[in-house]
Amino acid sequence: MATFEEILKLTPTEADNLTAKDFKSEAEVRWCPGCGNYGIIASLQRTLAEIGVPKEKIVIISGIGCSSRFPYYMNNFAYHTIHGRALPIATGMKLANPNLSIWVMTGDGDCLSIGGNHFIHACRRNMNLNVLMFNNEIYSLTKGQQSPTSRVGLKTKSSPFGVIDDPFEPATLATGAGATFVARGTAADPASLKELMLASHNHPGMSYLEIYTNCVIFNDGALKDFSDKEIRKETTVWLEDGKPIVFGKDRDKGIIMDGARPKVVNLTNGTYSLNDVLVHNKRDSYMAFLLSNMSYDPTMPRPMGIFLDLEIDTYLQRAEAQLAKYYNPDASLQTLLEGTESWTIE
Repeated sequence: MATFEEILKLTPTEADNLTAKDFKSEAEVRWCPGCGNYGIIASLQRTLAEIGVPKEKIVIISGIGCSSRFPYYMNNFAYHTIHGRALPIATGMKLANPNLSIWVMTGDGDCLSIGGNHFIHACRRNMNLNVLMFNNEIYSLTKGQQSPTSRVGLKTKSSPFGVIDDPFEPATLATGAGATFVARGTAADPASLKELMLASHNHPGMSYLEIYTNCVIFNDGALKDFSDKEIRKETTVWLEDGKPIVFGKDRDKGIIMDGARPKVVNLTNGTYSLNDVLVHNKRDSYMAFLLSNMSYDPTMPRPMGIFLDLEIDTYLQRAEAQLAKYYNPDASLQTLLEGTESWTIE
């Protein structure tokens, strides 16, 4: 990361000439061998080189955790903050300088535990931030305690007899809290992950992208069923806007609505056809909520891709409209401090 003196000497970059290499710092990347974070940082560096934003207008902000070591490995402006507080700091930075492209790196513990309250309110405000939440279902940096996404029964250092509380479903939480862009990818599929990052950047508003990443030390293989290339075609369904929700190695299974609940059906036995299958609509928040809840059901495929992509006024747009309505350029600071409910005692 650059010092303040170095920042003053920087020459503005040409966005069209950036490459992934331009975003790689000289620091040695020190995640465990086999960690999924290597794939995530490579995808992000390629993404940032393509979004058409000068490097000095891109900021990485992180909290605490393995995911939050990102600032040291990126060659652009970055801020390594404190545990769970990346989102309020990112919010303040965006309000101070709306022209910045701000990316928040956080983990399932950092975001959903100590930072859970900040996450909910960032979603409902529709702040124009790109939030990448690395989910490995464990606290990794602090050496293997249960996190808010750890599954029931998992034995950890903080749950030696097994986790007894039900986990959060992050996509459901984000959708319910009012996020306008909700998506899920995996570090094991870098090509698709980069496309989701680009979609996140292009969305005007709060973009939440959950990324499954493997912790080889403390929770190895926990997400293998949804990340392994040979398995995931049968266990996940890729959501495509305007297209039937089908999955399977031979794309022979589909999702229909059985009353108010989604249901898996076979498309080869003559009972159901492609015409019966639910068509994904990324502008339908009710559908997004239903699809995200499929993660709670072990008989259903795990949805991947973009759940929701709504275009509504952002927090910045509302703030600017309010300022335009009430701003008085002739008001003095003293007048603003006095307001309309002050008086003078003589």
